[in-house]
Amino acid sequence: MMSAIHIVCPHCQGLNRSPAERLSDNPVCGKCKQGLLPAHPVELRQSDFARFIEKSDLPVIVDFWADWCGPCKMMAPAFAQAAQQLQGKAIFAKVDTESNPMLSQQFAIRSIPSLLVFKQGREVSRQAGAMPAGQLIQWAQQVIR
Repeated sequence: MMSAIHIVCPHCQGLNRSPAERLSDNPVCGKCKQGLLPAHPVELRQSDFARFIEKSDLPVIVDFWADWCGPCKMMAPAFAQAAQQLQGKAIFAKVDTESNPMLSQQFAIRSIPSLLVFKQGREVSRQAGAMPAGQLIQWAQQVIR
């Protein structure tokens, strides 16, 4: 018997069910027909953050960043590499703290970049500061188990 998981579409915010065993088959949204598990980080905003975090059964790793932040810019390629390598195991998302100050305040973001991991809508881990790709991937693999 296949177990189903819920995934929020990063394109249209539609809620989808997919057999967990078929995540490597690149499932598509039943509503907009776009890929549910992109191999790159998705942008989240105040308007779609809660639904995306609360309704996704896969862990969601969120990078809180800002365009003016040098370490954020340096870590962006490593974060994208982690999203590609861990595709189907976690969803990687980015929140621009300048465009979404209420989210920064809600999660008490004191320094950037800050990585927060959510499982079933709850924050389960937090890491502040930039990391190289290898360290970021290793950290992500530990927290998404």
